[in-house]
Amino acid sequence: MFTGLVREVGRVEAVERSGEGAEIVVAAELARELEPGDSIAVDGVCLTAVDTAPSRFRVQAMAETLRRSTLGELAAGTRVNLEPALAVGDRLGGHIVQGHVDGVAEVVGCAAEGFARRVEVRPPARLLRYIVEKGSVALAGVSLTVAAVAESTFSVALIPETQERTTLGELAAGSRVNIEVDVLAKHVDRLVREYVHNLPAAGAGEAGR
Repeated sequence: MFTGLVREVGRVEAVERSGEGAEIVVAAELARELEPGDSIAVDGVCLTAVDTAPSRFRVQAMAETLRRSTLGELAAGTRVNLEPALAVGDRLGGHIVQGHVDGVAEVVGCAAEGFARRVEVRPPARLLRYIVEKGSVALAGVSLTVAAVAESTFSVALIPETQERTTLGELAAGSRVNIEVDVLAKHVDRLVREYVHNLPAAGAGEAGR
């Protein structure tokens, strides 16, 4: 589990693709903290470190992961947001992020708003039901607060700190980003829909008398 607070921006050193997926080598200072088998979020995708060194680590991504996220677009030199897994007792400074990306969203526009930068994003339509104003959403592994919701898009505001310490400062119209909606919203939605589905139909009791 993660919190959406990026620890470091790493740089992809190599990507080796095969029919079964890809092996990705990332250069980062936090590699010295990792052991083989540890979880690490790369642009919001939970992966397992299979090999570590003081300044780099290697992860493997299945073909499905490459299809469902932006990891399939990675190349040597790409900058990626990194966050090690949350440890018991750590501060939950962002929100609960699983690292199970729900899809890829598209940036439709960016504009300065005071000292911040407002970014409008179009997520897959099926995810809009889970996005609410002032709720939480993770973009490229970064925990953000939803500033506004429109018919097919939503907006977030990036403060200078977020722009400087993550890759979100590089976003522009047309950029693609991994999106993970609030897992609590998904659970509530599932429970409510099942409850409503199992309610007796109106008038069914009278009809059976």
